[in-house]
Amino acid sequence: MEGSELPRPYVVLSVAVSVDGYIDDMVPERLYLSNEADFDRVEVERTACDAILIGAETLRRDNPRLIIKSEERLAARKAAGKPAHLQKIVVTGSGNLDPAARFWHYGVEERRPLVYTTDTGAEKLHDRLGDLGIVVSLGETVDFGSLLDDLSNRDIGRLMIEGGTSIHTAVLEAGLADELHLAVAPLLIGQADAPRFVDPAAFPGGSRRRMHLVDVTQIGDVAVLRYLPKADSDSI
Repeated sequence: MEGSELPRPYVVLSVAVSVDGYIDDMVPERLYLSNEADFDRVEVERTACDAILIGAETLRRDNPRLIIKSEERLAARKAAGKPAHLQKIVVTGSGNLDPAARFWHYGVEERRPLVYTTDTGAEKLHDRLGDLGIVVSLGETVDFGSLLDDLSNRDIGRLMIEGGTSIHTAVLEAGLADELHLAVAPLLIGQADAPRFVDPAAFPGGSRRRMHLVDVTQIGDVAVLRYLPKADSDSI
């Protein structure tokens, strides 16, 4: 896929973690790390974005709708000349996506979801999804730089990424995140097989580099930390 001369979208990573760095546990029922007030904060952040992206594992695990629930916020987006709901995006290498998932059936009246995948995944998805989504192959592998270039050509200026582990890892390892919003919940999960925020990777600057922290906010029993991953703490 050819690169874009347009500026890439501003990328915001949004994640809730336990104190010991997990984003879920191994219990079948969904674990809610945040509280209601923090969920509302996340919706405010979503409302300011043009698109929202998750990985296939998050889609399978959580079965999210990824919509803006507030009628007032939907109306404000329309009044500003924007589509009411965000452009929804899912990333999959294998193409193993369930067409019955709620992701495909809520908040899609104006735009079908985008599916970024590989050549192999695309072959499977064209038959599996039909008209539910727009399938975009990135080649033999999923390259997030190419993905962002394609989104810039689709007029996406601000992108929120909400997981999961492999997505956060790849975006941070490639140095593509502009902001990181980390909501820390007062829980300890401690299950070795549970999904963590990121996997081991060669992150820019290595273990001695300190990101720039710009804000810490308490929301009930949750602490929300906002970092600028591209900036060093001692350079601003």
